[in-house]
Amino acid sequence: MCSFHIPVMQREVIESLRCRPGGVYVDGTVGGGGHACEILRHSAPDGLLIGMDVDGDALRESEERLEPFGNRKILVKGNFAEIDTILASLNIREVDGILLDLGVSAHQLKTASRGFSFSLDAALDMRMDQSRGLSAYDIINTFPEEELKRIIKDYGEEMMAQRIVKRISMRRNTSPIETTAELADIVVKALPSPFKTRRIHPATRTFQAIRIYVNSELLNLHNALNRGVDALRKSGRFSIISFHSLEDRIVKDGFRSWEKACICPPSLPVCACHREAKLKVLTRKPITPAASEIECNPQARSAKLRTAERI
Repeated sequence: MCSFHIPVMQREVIESLRCRPGGVYVDGTVGGGGHACEILRHSAPDGLLIGMDVDGDALRESEERLEPFGNRKILVKGNFAEIDTILASLNIREVDGILLDLGVSAHQLKTASRGFSFSLDAALDMRMDQSRGLSAYDIINTFPEEELKRIIKDYGEEMMAQRIVKRISMRRNTSPIETTAELADIVVKALPSPFKTRRIHPATRTFQAIRIYVNSELLNLHNALNRGVDALRKSGRFSIISFHSLEDRIVKDGFRSWEKACICPPSLPVCACHREAKLKVLTRKPITPAASEIECNPQARSAKLRTAERI
């Protein structure tokens, strides 16, 4: 399991979800089954876990990992953004906890054919579900310059987006950009010298931006937040682990928005929205991994865990 993906903050996740016997829990990013295994252990002997993932490799790995739990687990190929539809198809109306562990798994990064990493030369892909949708190759080679610049600037928070896109455009006018190594080299050559000495690799932000766009990650997170709230029973917990500022901002703002009842403009004398508060935020500041965990798993260093409770 650990060779597939090392789950982050396992103890903190279990505490945040308040796992108990007989509870029903959703792991919307089941991956290699690391968090799911702990949820099932702590909800024994009769807790139920619904594990979702769009990645076929992840589902196969988690099926093997969670086999000892028998029919206490249900694994579904699907996006957590469709949590309401998936639960309805299983005749499950309410759950006691939802976990989303966002980002890319170690398996996806280490498998060259997935095309996520600039450190492994492979065909540009970056799709978490390789059976559908546009790939990174399609976006890099066919999107208009302005749209490509917007993606890299907005989703990668890359200050040098215009320079990068100009270099991409020059290259693709002569021949397609086909591999991760080619794209990384283009990005590096586009940046001025001071930007090449960053703590992170110069291509990190560009690759992040393309991956987010390819997989509609931020839109899916928005949808999962809003639909997941209604899937929680009273006192149910919603825990989300994010790995970059864009995700964390959506989670923080999403949780806080559901703490509010009326959202009408202050100028209205009487509430017209009739909105009800649905959550109580339990983590005003996100929980982060202990130094000992980061030392064992450096990929955990940017993780942030936020939790809210249904009211």
